Amino acid sequence: MHLYAFGSICRGDIDRLSDVDLLAITERFDERLDPARFSIYSYTRISELWTEGNPFAWHLHVESRLLFSSDNQDFLSSLGEPKQYTQVQADCAKFQSLFEGSIHALTSGSLSHVFELSSIFLAVRNFATCFALGKLGLKEFSRQSPSQLNGHSLVIDQGVFNTLLKCRVLSTRGIGELPQSLEVAKVIEGTPAIRNWMNEIMDQLR
Repeated sequence: MHLYAFGSICRGDIDRLSDVDLLAITERFDERLDPARFSIYSYTRISELWTEGNPFAWHLHVESRLLFSSDNQDFLSSLGEPKQYTQVQADCAKFQSLFEGSIHALTSGSLSHVFELSSIFLAVRNFATCFALGKLGLKEFSRQSPSQLNGHSLVIDQGVFNTLLKCRVLSTRGIGELPQSLEVAKVIEGTPAIRNWMNEIMDQLR
């Protein structure tokens, strides 16, 4: 078994909205590993992600720290650098589709505004992360990745982004207050800017 921390606690930008991302790599069930606290992977799957050049592999390569090793070895370090990431267009299209589906649900009377807004944040953040890694060569995995794209950043009202982030934290960790109707309306008003940004980036990837 190998246990790692990764993400904001390793980048050094942890704040009150951050959680502590933990990874467990093991080949067998272990009742001590709570799936609510750990991202649990097999050694085989982690090796596959490295071979695929998957963004999560790059995330771990750049931003992980070993906490425990049953064999006194650093398994992730032994894998070396992940392969080049080549699926940027397909992955960005996937997250663009998630964005459009979430907007449609939000504007069609969804009873779960928090879930839809959380999904929009996930789509926007991951879209930016994939584009940064695959097209710009930037290893940008923070919550702020949409605004860190060196001339390709998403420009939206900060209040809109904060509402999306708030709903992501509320959806995944149950912490925070429900969004007000005005906040939801502001996000809907801001979606054309997000859509245009995604379309411009997809044009560059074609």
